[in-house]
Amino acid sequence: MYEQIRRNRRASWLLMGMVVALLAALGYAIGAAWVGGTSGGLGLLGVFGVVAIAWSVIGYYSGDRLVLAVSGARLVTHADAPQLYNVVEEMTIAAGLPQVPAVYVIEDPAPNAFATGRDPKHASVAVTSGLLRMMDREELQGVVAHELSHVRNYDIRFATLVGILVGMIALIADFFLRWSFFSGMGGRGRRDSGSGGDSNAIFMVVAIALAILAPLAAYAVQFAISRKREYLADATGVQLTRNPLGLARALNVIAGDPDSLRTANRATAHLYIANPLRGKKAKETAGLFDTHPPIQERIAILLAMAHAGPDALTAGPRPADADPADAQQAGRAVPPPAASGLPGLPGLPPILPPSGGAPAPRPAKWKLS
Repeated sequence: MYEQIRRNRRASWLLMGMVVALLAALGYAIGAAWVGGTSGGLGLLGVFGVVAIAWSVIGYYSGDRLVLAVSGARLVTHADAPQLYNVVEEMTIAAGLPQVPAVYVIEDPAPNAFATGRDPKHASVAVTSGLLRMMDREELQGVVAHELSHVRNYDIRFATLVGILVGMIALIADFFLRWSFFSGMGGRGRRDSGSGGDSNAIFMVVAIALAILAPLAAYAVQFAISRKREYLADATGVQLTRNPLGLARALNVIAGDPDSLRTANRATAHLYIANPLRGKKAKETAGLFDTHPPIQERIAILLAMAHAGPDALTAGPRPADADPADAQQAGRAVPPPAASGLPGLPGLPPILPPSGGAPAPRPAKWKLS
């Protein structure tokens, strides 16, 4: 588990370096082709750097509020959702976060969840009403631990920065290609003569090639980072709960639900614990532009951590089974009803006193049969 965490962190930073290198190469090539020479390349690269920093600051401070608003999330208190709030508090303590994140609920039948916020002091966790309805407490712990792992690992900040850099690459490339088209690929290199003109022409060709390929490569790297951070959050979540099966069963419930999340879109899909878009949750292999790894592969890794087989995913009744007959029909085990305060141990007195206030009398002789 710990090696999985270290490996995913190394891979994420390596991919982040690739995005920065792509932005630098594209900026330099366009500057050299447009302005001319090394000075032009470095000058335009500096301009792009300033714009990227300004854009990053705006996204850093306002991104979480925009995501929550777009998702239709509603702020809840302990009185509104006591079990959810208690689980968030428990996992906050386990993760060592300085304060409990704000808790939100999205009114949607599809089970899913996400976390957002620039740091642990400004974090929020949002779950759907469908997830609360379908999952038991252990599964809810697994989901919340996964999301708070994103907060603990600063994944939201990391993803925001990568997204801004990738957006910069796409906008710069689009602007340059449009400028080249409408100017007839004129540029400075077309007007100059001699070796300087030849050099600028080479830079122009390189810049156009990068403007076409860099956005595709940047998006592929961004989605690869997103997949790595999901694996990292799974492993860190298990570190918090010490219960791989809780998260494995939660992912199994999410994978088995056919509904897509109505409020999700391509811009916010990468934030969720599983891809919320239609037809994406049950994919068996990850494509180059997928934001999440295959959910069955994540479940298999969690089962290996628990030294358990696939049968462990269906143990016990589902909270959504209002009638035990429904659970039996679905092939899930239903424990026998308890005759007293302790499930499965008939004959023992209730733990809590009856409503009258006086404790139940202790039997003269305890006998377990």
